[in-house]
Amino acid sequence: MKTSLHTFLIFGLLACMLTGCSKSGTSHNPPREDFIKGADISWLPQMEVSGYIFYNDLGHEEDCFKILKDHGINSIRLRTFVNPSGDKLSGHCSKDETVTMALRAKKWGMKVMIDFHYSDSWADPSKQIKPKAWEGHDFPTLLKDLYDYTFDVMTALKTAGIAPEWVQVGNEIPGGMILPDGSTENWPQLAQLINKGYDAVKVVSPNSKVILHVDQGNNNGRFRWWFDAAKANGAKYDVIGLSYYPYWLNGKPDYTLSITDLGANMNDLFYRYGKEVMVVEVGGEDVKVQNTYDMLIAVQKKVKEVPESKGLGVFYWEPEGARSWSHYALSAWGDDGKPTKAMDAFLEAF
Repeated sequence: MKTSLHTFLIFGLLACMLTGCSKSGTSHNPPREDFIKGADISWLPQMEVSGYIFYNDLGHEEDCFKILKDHGINSIRLRTFVNPSGDKLSGHCSKDETVTMALRAKKWGMKVMIDFHYSDSWADPSKQIKPKAWEGHDFPTLLKDLYDYTFDVMTALKTAGIAPEWVQVGNEIPGGMILPDGSTENWPQLAQLINKGYDAVKVVSPNSKVILHVDQGNNNGRFRWWFDAAKANGAKYDVIGLSYYPYWLNGKPDYTLSITDLGANMNDLFYRYGKEVMVVEVGGEDVKVQNTYDMLIAVQKKVKEVPESKGLGVFYWEPEGARSWSHYALSAWGDDGKPTKAMDAFLEAF
């Protein structure tokens, strides 16, 4: 009996060494070195100019980029507006400011995503306002406006030595962009606008991957409807970008009620369209730190579970945008100027 048990234990240990058992006795996949852990920090220049001071976990003043890197962030997302105002919250993000921020990201060894809003301010599902300089232009001229602007920003980045890993042509565009011309009620025109942006990106930076971005990442019906239409109308893109904010979901404020749907949707998008997927915006309540930490762990796991490593990673939207400065409820920064425990979720291996 002792010999049999001893033999069983030896074989069990050998099997565990060969297959990679976890402490719980189950197997696990090794961490992916290419997994993206990102942050959109487009508010940062304004915060710094206004005198906001960032502190690390030990309470020492430190560059926000270093704090983020020390919390596992390896990529930075930057929004860009056409002719922005100087408003603290809804302005800035000009071409020049975007280039400056991209250079800082490069200095810290981070990858860059550029997010074209194609507006003078915020563009999202509730508003896709045409840039003032483009008002009154007929559609052929509007196509040229979009191409020239995209080309100009991409060229400025290239001149500065920046080759963005990803470029979003439009920000959260379930209803289209540059309305009314680029509405989903006129998909042929929307597809033409998308393709002008795609072409301008690829001419300047052929290796940059173009993302098309839709909100409500747990809503499979929304994504199938949108990307079926994109395919039918010949829209060109490389990656499907999703937003995921449980806080804004009707009737599903906690991530545990929608996280399974997010994972299922990403898997379906990969199988249905053969594209890589990425959660390009996520956020949780700053006052529910543990819940936000748990959500970020769960989201990263769901992205990694997309087959064939086609789930690229996760970007937190404005984690540094502390409520005391921005009045935004979904940052991952505390009133003490330090990152909350939520940011530690990006230190986990995936």
